[in-house]
Amino acid sequence: MRPVRTVLAGALLGTLALAGCGQTGTTAGPAAPSSAASSTAPAAGGFPVTVEAANGKVTIPKRPERIVSLSATHTETLYAIGAGSQVVAVDDRSNYPPEAPTTELSGFKPNVEAIVAQKPDLVVVSDDIDDIVSELGKVNVPVLHQPAATNLDEAYEEISELGAATGHQAEAGKVVADMKSAIDDVVSKAPKDAELTYYHELDQTPYAVTSKTFIGQIYGMFGLTNIADKAPDAAGGYPKLSAEFVAQADPDLIFLADVKCCQQNKEALAARPGWKNLSAVKNDRVIELDDDIASRWGPRVADLAKSIGAAVADAARAKTDGAS
Repeated sequence: MRPVRTVLAGALLGTLALAGCGQTGTTAGPAAPSSAASSTAPAAGGFPVTVEAANGKVTIPKRPERIVSLSATHTETLYAIGAGSQVVAVDDRSNYPPEAPTTELSGFKPNVEAIVAQKPDLVVVSDDIDDIVSELGKVNVPVLHQPAATNLDEAYEEISELGAATGHQAEAGKVVADMKSAIDDVVSKAPKDAELTYYHELDQTPYAVTSKTFIGQIYGMFGLTNIADKAPDAAGGYPKLSAEFVAQADPDLIFLADVKCCQQNKEALAARPGWKNLSAVKNDRVIELDDDIASRWGPRVADLAKSIGAAVADAARAKTDGAS
């Protein structure tokens, strides 16, 4: 059994979710050991299948046809691997893809009766809130607990596990392979000696992320230096920065993950005390990310990497031109 990954900064997660910022890949702690999905049936997708998730070994007796997803990230994955037709209900934060059957079900305040009313033969969760895994187990509903990934390997592992659990192992393998290829390609093309600093904003409080978080590790692949790593309370991974701290650090790049939820942009930043003269603001290096893509650890992580890669390339080019 792989260890359950501890979710840190729970209050922050709840605040961001209620603000409409989607689910965040904001967890930290020891990385779970690799555990490839195991099956008691042929690799072609036969059932029953036993998948090892955070809640232990889960046996799924037959191909699920009534899947309920209480995780926006896992909803994206289910559709990406071709299991969308098996999904009958998703939580109120699952807004992608558009055809996902969004309901009033909540992953943050799960209601056992409401979930069971969907007659699920598989429920997928990213948070075991109110002991929902155990409660659904009492009524013999198979549950896969797939916590927020702390690194890319865990994200790939969860996609593979969902593939095995739904009878889409081959499709899941292709999704993972495509993600790896896309990320490797954009990273390989990125400048390696640009010596750029950055600030990633979760919300306008402002909360940030350090290099130890899932998101921070993605930025680290591009050789960027995270200003939040030197924040006074950086140990938890999600420090609340002061306006003065950001102004003094003066990052080369600012990435905003609070655009849709909180209407943040370059103009909004310039209106903050002491921020109008930030290098990133003056040099038009404020990158507006898609809140959802920047807060989930599913297949669209590759899109996040592409956005970062493009911003790094532009900034490095401008820096070189300015020095010549």
